[in-house]
Amino acid sequence: MEYTIKPSFKLSLNANALKIIAVTAMIVDHSTFWLVPSNSSLYVILRMFGRLAAPIMCYLISEGYFHTSNKKKYFKRLFIFALLSHYPYILYFNLTSLQATSVIWGLFMGLLALSTSQSKVMPIPVKILVILMCCLLSWTADWNYISVLWILAFGIFRKNFSLQMLSFTLIGMLFYVLPGFSITDGNAIFRLGILLVVPLLTIYDGTRGKKSFLMKWGFYIVYPVHLLVLYVLRYYIF
Repeated sequence: MEYTIKPSFKLSLNANALKIIAVTAMIVDHSTFWLVPSNSSLYVILRMFGRLAAPIMCYLISEGYFHTSNKKKYFKRLFIFALLSHYPYILYFNLTSLQATSVIWGLFMGLLALSTSQSKVMPIPVKILVILMCCLLSWTADWNYISVLWILAFGIFRKNFSLQMLSFTLIGMLFYVLPGFSITDGNAIFRLGILLVVPLLTIYDGTRGKKSFLMKWGFYIVYPVHLLVLYVLRYYIF
């Protein structure tokens, strides 16, 4: 596949760059949860930056669905790492297995929902039922059904960037930002950080970037590992 070479002065991001931003935002966000007092301005700023992680992950999951050469392996990889990430997640956040699970489970459910929406043989009523089940099954995941709806929106409106961003914003405001403001204090303004992803996706150039093992597997490995490291630091060293 050939890509048009864009002028060097035009700012653009490929998928690898987006992954790096997402991983950085994720680590900063999870570290802030433990290290920074929740009533401080620094907490708001860092967690606002951390809001970039989930939307970028959802966007890349959607992109991955259309670009992968083997969808079965893609599903399998995401499912396995959802299982591997479960205990590191509940350990670090001091939860139980029935209370919650990691965002990767929500991403897996979103991928399943997107795949269902793209089926050429499945009747529409069955599609709706399966998608609703994906939302229900993702309820305890970090970002729950929001990640499912985002992945669906990014995939369904893939050929119309304006509709992608509009649906992303409406879903985020309706199910994440507004509910947060209604039940928490003023520091919940950090939730508006999800909107920071829009300018980043605007300059996404649609390319993957340099192919490498690190870029392909980095996020999957970093997610459970960084939670285990933070868990050890939080409860056993500091």
